[in-house]
Amino acid sequence: MKFFIVKYTGPFGFIKPWTAVRDEEVYSQQFLTPSIVGGIERKLFPELLKEEWGIYKIKGHRLSYSQISQQQEQTQPRGWNEKMRGKNKEYSRPYAILNRGVLVNPVLYLAFETKENAERAEKQHVCLARNEDILYPETGIMEISEQEFEQNEELFSGFELVFEKNDDAFLVGYNRMNNNKPMYGWLRVVGNPVKNVY
Repeated sequence: MKFFIVKYTGPFGFIKPWTAVRDEEVYSQQFLTPSIVGGIERKLFPELLKEEWGIYKIKGHRLSYSQISQQQEQTQPRGWNEKMRGKNKEYSRPYAILNRGVLVNPVLYLAFETKENAERAEKQHVCLARNEDILYPETGIMEISEQEFEQNEELFSGFELVFEKNDDAFLVGYNRMNNNKPMYGWLRVVGNPVKNVY
């Protein structure tokens, strides 16, 4: 099968954790979950917004970066704590500090089955999770075989979460776009995903 590859780059990118503590369980800020890939696909192809949840046009992806910069973020829970002070009620929401990673110099490859889909994608930017973290396409679409995309360590090194549930799969989150269903996948690592020179 032929793949048409679009390459995206940017100075940084943020991948939102699926729980505040998920990196204690799975060091997962280095790969894209099905919901992130599905969100990117719907940004590139808005007609898919009316379709049932699924990933239709992106047939593979690969993500690499030069490092992960740990950032602190202050959060508050949604609910309020109620406490009585004499005859008065006092409401408060406690603060917490989370450490979240920002990818430095991310490189994202998206694989499509048709040249038309790749051409549409090549004319647009993508966001890994938050709108301010934008990756821009590089000009030129690569046409290669699926096997070369999966094995060429020089051109396509990086992390790819393969969206299958098998003996190697692990839980990577809950999809809010699909009734909070659990998302599973196994990690394909090609070459050296953490680069020092780009």
